Amino acid sequence: MTLRKVLIANRGEIAVRVQRACKEMGLSTVAVYSEADADALHVHFADEAYCVGPPPARDSYLNMKAVLSAAVVSGAQAIHPGYGLLSENARFASLCAQCGIAFIGPPPEAIARMGDKDEARRAMRDAGVPVIPGTGLLDTPDDALRESGEIGFPLLIKARAGGGGRGIRRVDAPEELEKAFLTASAEAQAAFGDGGVYMERCLDRVKHVEVQILADAHGNVVALGERDCSMQRGNQKLLEESPCAVLPHETRYQMMEASRVAARAVGYQGAGTIEYLLCEDGNFYFMEMNTRLQVEHPVTEMVSGIDLVKWQIRVAAGMELDFGQRDVKLSGHSIECRINAEDPKHGFRPSCGKITTLHVPGGPWVRFDTAVYQDYEVPPFYDSMIGKLIVHAKTREECIRKMQAALCELVIEGVTHTADLQRELLASQAFLDGSYTTRFLSGMT
Repeated sequence: MTLRKVLIANRGEIAVRVQRACKEMGLSTVAVYSEADADALHVHFADEAYCVGPPPARDSYLNMKAVLSAAVVSGAQAIHPGYGLLSENARFASLCAQCGIAFIGPPPEAIARMGDKDEARRAMRDAGVPVIPGTGLLDTPDDALRESGEIGFPLLIKARAGGGGRGIRRVDAPEELEKAFLTASAEAQAAFGDGGVYMERCLDRVKHVEVQILADAHGNVVALGERDCSMQRGNQKLLEESPCAVLPHETRYQMMEASRVAARAVGYQGAGTIEYLLCEDGNFYFMEMNTRLQVEHPVTEMVSGIDLVKWQIRVAAGMELDFGQRDVKLSGHSIECRINAEDPKHGFRPSCGKITTLHVPGGPWVRFDTAVYQDYEVPPFYDSMIGKLIVHAKTREECIRKMQAALCELVIEGVTHTADLQRELLASQAFLDGSYTTRFLSGMT
């Protein structure tokens, strides 16, 4: 397939990131935007732009009919969904195919299979990938109580659909189970339209480590190293680094091979991420697969030298990967800090308003992925992330110092944001020695 024009079904920094890759490949770009984003950077940078609805995402960016109509009217041959929004929607991917438009992502069948967390666990178990002990889908709190004896406490009740930390509840004792079950199910129903939940053992003091994979339609699958995403607040990632500072070489190799097996088992194509929990004893367990580009993909690009977005587009056009696993050379260390328009001192309350002053850090191997600009008005309707600061250096120690310097240089006035919190996290002893786990921030606050 020859691509000439790509519609980007997203907003914010990821829309700008995809536009950049398209332009470097000589492709025309089409933006879609809500009424609230009429002055957004991705709209100004696109070759064409179409308004797809009012500010709420459900009426604009999640409006499949409007997005597909814009693609048809513009003559776009492909749609890149970015991350979030429609990126893991199997129905949308199927509709793209029905309209004769390439979906820059995995096949709808792979999205559906891995998007159903219960089905994903079964598929991984059948493929020989280590899976956290747990249950299948549960219909009632009584079913959950009966199954809890096999798992033990603490345990997690988890939604089978969606992600982003929603539909998850920790349960420490039997008397907490019914309320947690009903709350998790209701939250999942509201967020994803699917209230199905299951349970799995809660593993404390673990690291959240994920492996980036790329796969084409010709059977080639490569793993591009791992990212440590353990610095989290309420299951939301704040900071990521690659490689993981405490992962033994042999475990890294096993994790990457397991990820390649997992991708092949579901007929995966494109960029994807296999997420694991790494225990203190060195064992790791499959948690879930994200069938899209990750927010933290730049750290992998920094250490691998591979542009993941360009390869997403090439794979969607039918191209074969021109490198194999033995050709992957990972070099140095990279850290990404998410800059969110939130107030850490007041419960991470979202902050909206006009950016009155903006200064972006510079220097070798410093990257700031963002869609904000001087006098940009941060709207209240969408995710709070306004930028990602990424650095790369030869060693982890040098990388930490480089990030500290870059954060000091970053100036964003007019909204409250998380740069100072990131500096505090980087200076903590647990981060410096690499021992931090997913529970670290709850111990700080």
